[in-house]
Amino acid sequence: MATRTTERGGLGATIRAWRERLVPPVAGPPSGRARRAAGLRREELAERAGLSVDYVVRLEQGRSTAPSAQVVASLARALELTGAERDHLYRMAGLAAPSDDPVSDHLPSGVRRVLDRLGDVAVAVFAADWRMIWWNPGWAALLGDPSARPPELRNFARERFPVGADDARIASWPVLAHDSERSDLAIVSDLRRATGRFPRDARLAELVRLLVAGNPTFARLWASGTVAAHREDRKTVEHPRIGPVDVDCDVLTDGDSELKIVILSAAPGSADEARLRLAMAGG
Repeated sequence: MATRTTERGGLGATIRAWRERLVPPVAGPPSGRARRAAGLRREELAERAGLSVDYVVRLEQGRSTAPSAQVVASLARALELTGAERDHLYRMAGLAAPSDDPVSDHLPSGVRRVLDRLGDVAVAVFAADWRMIWWNPGWAALLGDPSARPPELRNFARERFPVGADDARIASWPVLAHDSERSDLAIVSDLRRATGRFPRDARLAELVRLLVAGNPTFARLWASGTVAAHREDRKTVEHPRIGPVDVDCDVLTDGDSELKIVILSAAPGSADEARLRLAMAGG
């Protein structure tokens, strides 16, 4: 009986279909055995991809459903996939396909119109490398106006992991995560995920090089190899006039460009919501 992952259209079934459409080696099967089906054998695909035969079997049978990005890349090459097919394979594995495009700083007009309507929360938009590209007045009032900084220093990763005197001067008033180690790891692992998504982006590569070389905490967390996306957190903003404001920090991602929309809000009717509104109104 087929499992859900080996049903038509599943990851395992798709890999098998792509394997079976390939032209087998001219030399024929080992030991002179006749082929019972067209296409590559599992053994031949495993050899092409540098994987074990058992792992290919588990993938096709749905017993392994979360291959790594490295495995997916190897399978895409071995299966001779087109660009569209390769991207589909990444998506079926729950991964973002790598892009030849650079990290984008473009904020679509439709997204901007939606964000302009979020007047009662603090909102900012960051590129895939955590460079800030847009913020609303509420964000500036709550966390300080980023416009005084040069664009390359409007970067949350550089603010979180300062390198040298320039970075030390860019920090807004303190924002304290309730679990700072977990929050630090989320930023680092999200940047690692971005390097897989945009492997040819020079700006992103230079940012990672700078942080690894200049910030010991970032270097230690980067060496852990964790890959994840930053989605939600709980933070305390130490506002210079209002005092501490506890906020929920939610991160939404906008499509293929990997823009990160960061929203800071407080529970309705709470004292923190009142302090947040006061801070955003200019205190």
